[in-house]
Amino acid sequence: MRRAAILRIQRIFATISFAAFLGIAVIAARIFGMELPWNQRPDTQGLVVASFNRQVALISGHAGYDSGAVCTDAAGNVIVTEAEVNAQVSQLAADLLRRAGADVVVLEEYDPRLNNLQADVLLSLHADSCIEASGYKAAYYSRSFIPETEQRLLACIDQHYAAATGLTLHSDTVTHNMTEYHAFRRIARQTPAAILELGFLGGDQALLTTEAARVARGVADSLLCFLESS
Repeated sequence: MRRAAILRIQRIFATISFAAFLGIAVIAARIFGMELPWNQRPDTQGLVVASFNRQVALISGHAGYDSGAVCTDAAGNVIVTEAEVNAQVSQLAADLLRRAGADVVVLEEYDPRLNNLQADVLLSLHADSCIEASGYKAAYYSRSFIPETEQRLLACIDQHYAAATGLTLHSDTVTHNMTEYHAFRRIARQTPAAILELGFLGGDQALLTTEAARVARGVADSLLCFLESS
């Protein structure tokens, strides 16, 4: 009995010591600007009453269709593709929104579920080309049936996505392909929707690849802002 008790006490002290070690490691990492593996995940998201049981749809740009923009090095080796950036951010943002209480679906580019999709909000996530430019941009359907609602969605993106990522609006490169985005013509008319170019794969590559959690936080905060205002 005495030996068993001693072993239990040893295990308890070992657990406490390990927890203390982890705490010291986290503090030291923050002091020296280091990133621990688990810090690549978005911050923990608590329940947001306005998002509870709301229907949120995310399109992971180019998923199931093609690679989107492809960045290569001087030797022609692929460094990063748009589709993989979009996929990572979409999944991380979906996780945050689910923790907030939303019912989230992540769709492919030409997902059949887009046909007459009815949701509280739809956001399609893309990344811009490999040129050395920086900034995000967003747009809604040029022939929108609910322009005031979708302007509120863009206002939330301008407020929260910019704050989370530090990127500025690159509005002069909004294209016809954005305002006439194919999904806008397929979903139900009363579903608020927008397309968001997360940044440029050239100038913003480090942010989009190594700080995807921060990008996802900006996406989630933008959508939560919109749901709270709806």
